[in-house]
Amino acid sequence: MYKYAISITLILTLLLPIQAQELVSYTKVSSLSKKELKESWKENGMPTIILNINNEFDLYELIYTTKWHDGTRIKASGLYFAPKNQKEEIPQLIYHHGTKIKIERTNEIYRETAICAGFAADGYAVIMPDYIGLGKGEKNHLYQHSDSESDAAIDMYFAVQKLNNRIALKTNKQLYLTGYSQGGHACLATHKKLQEDFPEIAITASSPMSGAYHMSGSQSDVMFAPYKDPAYLPYLLMTYNEIYKITGSSYSDLFVAPYDSLIPIIYQGHLDLFEINDYLPEIPVEMVQPYLVEQYLHNPNFKFRLALEENNIIDWKTDTPTQFCYCTKDKRVLKENSFIAYETMLKNGSPNLTLRKASNKVGHIECAGYAFVYTKLWFNTFKNGSVKGRKGNVFKRFALSIKKAL
Repeated sequence: MYKYAISITLILTLLLPIQAQELVSYTKVSSLSKKELKESWKENGMPTIILNINNEFDLYELIYTTKWHDGTRIKASGLYFAPKNQKEEIPQLIYHHGTKIKIERTNEIYRETAICAGFAADGYAVIMPDYIGLGKGEKNHLYQHSDSESDAAIDMYFAVQKLNNRIALKTNKQLYLTGYSQGGHACLATHKKLQEDFPEIAITASSPMSGAYHMSGSQSDVMFAPYKDPAYLPYLLMTYNEIYKITGSSYSDLFVAPYDSLIPIIYQGHLDLFEINDYLPEIPVEMVQPYLVEQYLHNPNFKFRLALEENNIIDWKTDTPTQFCYCTKDKRVLKENSFIAYETMLKNGSPNLTLRKASNKVGHIECAGYAFVYTKLWFNTFKNGSVKGRKGNVFKRFALSIKKAL
């Protein structure tokens, strides 16, 4: 009878679904005081008159498990900005970072980590996944792949809940989503997957910023004209060939000489996006095998075209307040991505969408700071009790408009 009971228990255990996410390890890498944060704000050009420093925080590095595109379990990493000495439960926020090719990640408060610090210094517990294959994760990064971006974010969210219990950080039910550039695409992918697969996790508000949401349309046109970041295209082709088997596994199946020999060297993870750009032609499609270009242009069932369509994130509906931030002069991620996502989701019946122009004057890189401030001001209104969201503090918006005019 005892053996029979053990067997039943074992069978039931094997039949239970295995959770993909698991907190493998965590390390406190730094603690930021208000004085240190003020110095960091100055270094990053973040005016304290607009971005308050109300909280110090601890910065943790997490290793956790997620899954590879074939479903196998792998390790991923990320940073967690945990506000200290909280008297009340605080909201959580997932920040999805922009395109990175260099694997190594710094823990310094700079650029996008400064954006995360800006939220944490105002009482948000901020989760920043490295994505698959970056930071200290396993495998290669899967660029602009909706499922792997969202899996990395959601699995880190679950791992962080376990860490919160260990460090006694108490959170409320508010969850905010945002991200810039590739992070805008990843933000919307995470939003969609949480809504569809994890309805028990309510999203308070979502603010994707300058993301390539229309992969098969608005953004694909940049392949055929002079473009500031030709490094995006090989990154995307290698990713989609890994997942969707567009052609053979040899680099020469994808790229013409000399790029078939050069690309495997410069995409090993030791160079950043801008360094790689210097090795590549100004018109991205010039690197690609002509037969693939021909298929893309004339075959609607070509695997690469279908892969792009699968990773569009425009044709769906959400009840969550969602704000699309963009800059008019952005030539890297075209503003049309935000327009078509907004228009299509509005047509599908999404009741609370906002288009937020962050600037008329700056390009993609400079836009990040302005989009972040508009996002934070908007999020703060929900944090303070708004249901649908408002533009935010009038004085701070006025101060931002002066800064933009300078």
